[in-house]
Amino acid sequence: MFVNNCGNTVVSYIIHFLIGESNAEKWQRLIGYTADQREFHQYGIVIVPASSICFPTSAPAENDMPALPLTDIEGVPLLFGRPVVEWAGETLVVYADIIASSFFLLSRYEEMRRRGVRDRYGRFPGKESLPCKAGFIHRPVVDEYGRLLRGWLRRTGVDVPEPEPGIRKIWLTHDVDEPFFCRTFRNVLREAVKGAGIGKAWRLFKGPLEADPFYTFPWIVEQDNRLQKAVGRHRCEPLFFIKGGGRTKQDRPVYNLHSADMQSLLAISRTEQVGIGLHSSYSAGKNPVRIAAEKERLQKATGMKIHDNRHHYLSLCEPEDCSWLERAGITDDFTMGYADVAGFRLGTCRPVRWINPATRSVSSLTLHPLTVMDVSLSDPRYMHLAYDEALEYCLQLFDRVARSAGELVLLWHNNTVTGERTFLTSATWHRKLYETLIQELAKQ
Repeated sequence: MFVNNCGNTVVSYIIHFLIGESNAEKWQRLIGYTADQREFHQYGIVIVPASSICFPTSAPAENDMPALPLTDIEGVPLLFGRPVVEWAGETLVVYADIIASSFFLLSRYEEMRRRGVRDRYGRFPGKESLPCKAGFIHRPVVDEYGRLLRGWLRRTGVDVPEPEPGIRKIWLTHDVDEPFFCRTFRNVLREAVKGAGIGKAWRLFKGPLEADPFYTFPWIVEQDNRLQKAVGRHRCEPLFFIKGGGRTKQDRPVYNLHSADMQSLLAISRTEQVGIGLHSSYSAGKNPVRIAAEKERLQKATGMKIHDNRHHYLSLCEPEDCSWLERAGITDDFTMGYADVAGFRLGTCRPVRWINPATRSVSSLTLHPLTVMDVSLSDPRYMHLAYDEALEYCLQLFDRVARSAGELVLLWHNNTVTGERTFLTSATWHRKLYETLIQELAKQ
């Protein structure tokens, strides 16, 4: 027999998250999660569990993976339960299990259950995910469940307001994978081996930093400042994610944090009030125990306390690996997006506490879902969109975030906005797209 939400931390948290208001506690008491009809009268709304996945004692079972095709409830895809809402006396009984559906998405439960499905980098592919296969990766359906729940509460006579539409917060994030094209003697040798313009490489090596094609940070900061000026610094925050180590070829170049060039970049971040976060290495994605040492190295080089993180290659591969971020003192993570498709990996565009799908526990670590990464849009292995298609898709995601009063998290790399083809992307329009998106967001 399923039990109600009393004493179940994860169920209580999900109900609170769905209601979405800071004073949700007073309404949360009105909602029960139980199949015991003798308890229905205690609540204004009862959601009847259709799956046991939210409960700590439950083991993998047939009813813990949604079956395609999905049904929907009032136009919203439903992972578990039936689209039936009816009165039992003065209690509104909902057979659409939006609690288990939310847990499935927020906790990355699918990724835990399908550990054999990984790409060459150990990541769960977005195109293999239920949201992508069911056609709702572009919709924050957990936030849509919240809208349904608030509507059901109003049907019981409770005056629950809807949040004011609009993007609450914009994070302009930039992963510093390769800050410079040719600023070390090793870079010059690389170009010599390639036979690709050693004279130009030498001039870049000996010339001013600003001449290096990958050193686009002044332009990036100019764009970010423009948006901050338009919407306010409280609503728009830029972040540079900088590596603190790495031992694999995917981590190259492992740059010297104490070099004059890196110190120039860090000086820009201080002058322009750009936040610094840890860009945990690909190595740390494979062996998360490395996160703490990389964070410590970055703190020593910057003289700053580091609380934010994003994994290189988005390689925070297993749901449980978030525990290593907590141990390292990371409070906010920005990794949660798929590399191969932009959208809502966790089913939400709002910051959410990490839910461990194995222990059904709620953490203090806050996850900020990644909305759009530049190369996801253009890479032939990923979405492979043309400029006009990418712009249209981004604006569609922006509209979804605004409807849910959520956060927008953009990821643009310094070496995709050179206007030239690079190792990271063959598209030459990412600079133009970023500038256009900033202009569009300035109207919000």
